[in-house]
Amino acid sequence: HTFIFSAVISACEKGGEWEKALRLLTIMVQKAMEMDTINFNACISACERGGKWEKALQLFARMEQSKLDSDAITLSAAIGACEQGGKWEKALQLFNILTDSKVESTAIEFNAAISACEEGGRWEEALQLFSAMSYSKVESNTITFNAVISAFAKGSEQEKALQLFKSSLQVTVEPNTRTFNAAIQACAKRDDWSEALHLVHGMAEHKVEPNMVSFNAAICACGKGGEWRNATHLYGAMICIRVGIDTVTYSG
Repeated sequence: HTFIFSAVISACEKGGEWEKALRLLTIMVQKAMEMDTINFNACISACERGGKWEKALQLFARMEQSKLDSDAITLSAAIGACEQGGKWEKALQLFNILTDSKVESTAIEFNAAISACEEGGRWEEALQLFSAMSYSKVESNTITFNAVISAFAKGSEQEKALQLFKSSLQVTVEPNTRTFNAAIQACAKRDDWSEALHLVHGMAEHKVEPNMVSFNAAICACGKGGEWRNATHLYGAMICIRVGIDTVTYSG
């Protein structure tokens, strides 16, 4: 029976059926069946993929209470859950456990931990992980740069955000809308309307589509600089390419 339950739970994980996976795990508990790391891994991963980060972390805590050994799969999924919930301290704790286990961390674990730090506004910790990634010879990607740039911007380190953005264009990383948005938002926070406009216009060169966030941040920068004509031109561009408009657009 245990083997059958394990196989079905794993199938639920692959199919994104986190509720069914949890239901089966509960039945195993009720029937006092022996559970192992694989069962918990499948349920934690299913919850993490389903965006149920709280349930994923609850399962991880329950796993620790049961004295079951966690492995790289467990820790990777739990770090991903921490990212979703902005639990940067727990993410760093788990990342350190993963590092101490002598298992080589991949870009997935690094990115999840860095993103958790970004969500928590912890740019120093995000930068440390970014540096450790380079030291460990793990290749950074667009997700990495986006998270670190955003962490700088949220931490009022606008100059660092823009410097890293420019560095990202010089390596093999392909910037996307989020990359540009983080840089444009950094410009808005430091009242640099000229650079914000330059970035919005430069998106086409990289075949990146601006969205409402891109325009709103640039309009905000122009508004702070008294550049109402440029702000009006940006608003017109939003109408022209049918980008959504919200209250932030008008308040800019």
